[in-house]
Amino acid sequence: MRLTLKIWRQAGPTVAGRLVEYIEDHVSPDMSFLEMLDVVNEGLIKKGEDAIAFDSDCREGICGMCSLVVNGVPHGPDRGTTVCQLHMRRFKDGDTITIEPWRAAAFPVVKDLVVDRGAFDRIIAAGGYVSFNCGGAPDGNAIPIPKDIADVAMDSAACIGCGACVAACKNASAHLFMSAKISQLALLPQGQPERYRRVTAMVAQADAEGFGSCSNEGECEAVCPKEIPISNIARMTREYVKAALTASK
Repeated sequence: MRLTLKIWRQAGPTVAGRLVEYIEDHVSPDMSFLEMLDVVNEGLIKKGEDAIAFDSDCREGICGMCSLVVNGVPHGPDRGTTVCQLHMRRFKDGDTITIEPWRAAAFPVVKDLVVDRGAFDRIIAAGGYVSFNCGGAPDGNAIPIPKDIADVAMDSAACIGCGACVAACKNASAHLFMSAKISQLALLPQGQPERYRRVTAMVAQADAEGFGSCSNEGECEAVCPKEIPISNIARMTREYVKAALTASK
């Protein structure tokens, strides 16, 4: 396959960036998207040029590092997949592919396609945990939890914190990410003692980081590689309202 790649190049956070065009011949349909970028970088290095900076780690759809917007869609055209799971057979010979970083004020560009997602870490540090000493691990059935509740909690815990939801949202909202973390803990007994402090602290931190509000249009759910539903956002809103009412008493 022969492809035309328009890739965002930006030397640093304070430098203006631009799309640079590259022609890549002999792309195998069996390559993953990141393997294709590896090949492009090998060619650039051979020519003495600066390699394209992009994030990756596990390349198995687990870590959430591969944060790329492919032809305007976070993680590319395949639903329920990360960029590292996207394969070049999804494209045709002669296609033009535009590759950009996440676009959000809270995710500043570090270099090229790499953005700083430390804002997510600070939201988790604000309350996305259980700090009470629960003692040793109990037997699996010691705390009865209905299966439907356990399933929803586990589905919420599947969030890999990649930030695609933010990149897809016109307001750069982090609501799907936050709501997944909040739902995961609010649904389980271990998360009950801190449930109200947790939601207020995490929402406040998200506001401080510059994330926008949710317009409930579902772009986040559509691009989430783990297909986390926006019903979590409704649950987070209920948790927040309950926390506000409890604090006012």
